[in-house]
Amino acid sequence: MTAKNIRALKVLVFLACLAPLGKLGLEIFGLAGLGLGANPIEELIHRLGKWGLNFLLITLAVTPLRKLTGLNWLIRFRRMLGLFTFFYILMHFLTYAGLDQRFDIPVIVEDIVERPYITLGMSALLLLLPLALTSTNGMMRRLGRRWKKLHRLVYVIAGLGVWHFYWQVKEDILEPSIYICILTVLMGYRILARWRRQRATRSAYQRSDHERTAHP
Repeated sequence: MTAKNIRALKVLVFLACLAPLGKLGLEIFGLAGLGLGANPIEELIHRLGKWGLNFLLITLAVTPLRKLTGLNWLIRFRRMLGLFTFFYILMHFLTYAGLDQRFDIPVIVEDIVERPYITLGMSALLLLLPLALTSTNGMMRRLGRRWKKLHRLVYVIAGLGVWHFYWQVKEDILEPSIYICILTVLMGYRILARWRRQRATRSAYQRSDHERTAHP
């Protein structure tokens, strides 16, 4: 795919990533669907959080899709998807803190300490912050190998996010269970790929060692 096509596709992906926010805006003003229901603030918090989790899992799916399909240009969209993950999760928190709690800091702190699912969600947001701040090319060059190690936190964040969703749901756990299954598949793929790489490396080393022994 050419650079021109990549740029055009990036614009489309950017607009698609904004679509959930646009739909929410229309629903808030009663211009789409049935609105946000009897408890609009709670519904808004829930929707923003779920879209943040959606984008997080989509971001994690980029690498497996690239390797399985051979479409290496997919990696060019991972940063954008990751930043939209942070955007929606931050909006999720700010909607809770601003509209639900009126930025009452003592009440928010009490909620974070006493309600485990909010503790998990806040932990995920705090871990996501340094990943968003270091997503630029300049930070990648500055941090070097440390950048890759830092961004492995995304796996911890994904686990916390899914756990947060599971604990937040009081009765019907079908939807969070689906998210758990998707995350399990994505993580299972990475574990299997790493095991295969290590196995291939050991095999190559053993062959090399055998050749040195056979031909001193």
